[in-house]
Amino acid sequence: MAPTQVELKLLSHTKARKVLFAEAGKDFVDFLCSLLILPVGTVIRLLSKSTSSSFGTLYKSIENLSQTYMQPNLDKDILLKPQSSYPVSGAPFLLTGVESASKKFYICSYNHGYIAETDQAICPSCDRKMSNEVRYVPPTRSNASSSSSGEGYVKGAVTYMVMDDLTVKPMSTISSITMFHKFNIKDIGDLEEKIINLGIAEGLKLLREALQSKDVLTNVFLDKNSVGKI
Repeated sequence: MAPTQVELKLLSHTKARKVLFAEAGKDFVDFLCSLLILPVGTVIRLLSKSTSSSFGTLYKSIENLSQTYMQPNLDKDILLKPQSSYPVSGAPFLLTGVESASKKFYICSYNHGYIAETDQAICPSCDRKMSNEVRYVPPTRSNASSSSSGEGYVKGAVTYMVMDDLTVKPMSTISSITMFHKFNIKDIGDLEEKIINLGIAEGLKLLREALQSKDVLTNVFLDKNSVGKI
């Protein structure tokens, strides 16, 4: 089962009040990867309470639009609750409202070779509703990657460095030293290491910040009361 909370370690500069980078495992990087395949409609729905963009007003107007004005073979949920086109099992389930079920498709009772994403579609051959549900089967994993370690997007047993702007790279001593030079770190006492537990609330905030900022980790985590110095 995909985790609903993941842990990462932040290294921040106390005087600059900025996160330099996070030391993260597979779970957090898998979560970041999952953001890349979220449909726009899902992103808007997740952030509808915290966004004033025109996309938000467009979403609400379609949500409030009577089904009478929609094409008879169209279910509004295709627009309002779209599913990812390539769901991957094992990725952290940190965003409420994201459909986790397998993608569904429909055919007519005579199976004329057409497939639809809604049970309201009409078969072009027989003019009957395509209401017989069939399920999408994702590509079969090889035996070598069929274990839980083969789930998600990136490989486990690797520590990743995630920058404040969400740049992801493998963690190494050289990359850490490079970061210290980049930010002109001269006094190691100015650095603070913190353990963060990322849950649903933080996941939503991270998604919002990722759409409008390059100081994502700083804005989401730096001043959290739950953070403790180690």
